[in-house]
Amino acid sequence: MKEITIFGKGNMGRAIGENFKTAGNNVNYIDVDDPVENIGSIIILAVPYNVALKIAKTNRALFVGTTVIDITNPLDFDTWDNLVVPADSSAAAQIANELPDSKVVKGFNTTFAATLISKKIGGEHQTTVQLASDHDDAKQAIISALKGSGLAVLDSGKLRRARELEAFGFLQMTLAASEKITWNGGFGVFN
Repeated sequence: MKEITIFGKGNMGRAIGENFKTAGNNVNYIDVDDPVENIGSIIILAVPYNVALKIAKTNRALFVGTTVIDITNPLDFDTWDNLVVPADSSAAAQIANELPDSKVVKGFNTTFAATLISKKIGGEHQTTVQLASDHDDAKQAIISALKGSGLAVLDSGKLRRARELEAFGFLQMTLAASEKITWNGGFGVFN
């Protein structure tokens, strides 16, 4: 059993939290204006990218030694036409720069809240959470903490793969926003 702290109480934060609870973990939520205390060993930034970056900067000392999951897709929400991080970087890499003594993991950004709740993509295929990080032990701790959740979890490689995961998430979001796919659908990973 792990202690999980989720920043953000929106659809994604709640859907992710329910999966960790289903797998037998303790989950607590911190809203943006709440005092930051009693954090778990796994922290999830389920807030927009600019807020996640601010949380990382503000809580650098408090997050030392923890695993921090960045779920963001750093989309320019004014245009819905590009990402707001440099093309050779990622939101996760920018957050990792702010948290040098934490284990930053990219995860949950290629799923929608609805697919995390149903555990299915398009009502048919199992939802897969992809994880990218330079810390294999952090990825394994997340995989272990999600065992029994009903989700598939895939180690997608080093943190530099976050760039591709974010582009993948960006494409999926724009397709759903333009009603070319549903928010219950999306891309999946099948064996």
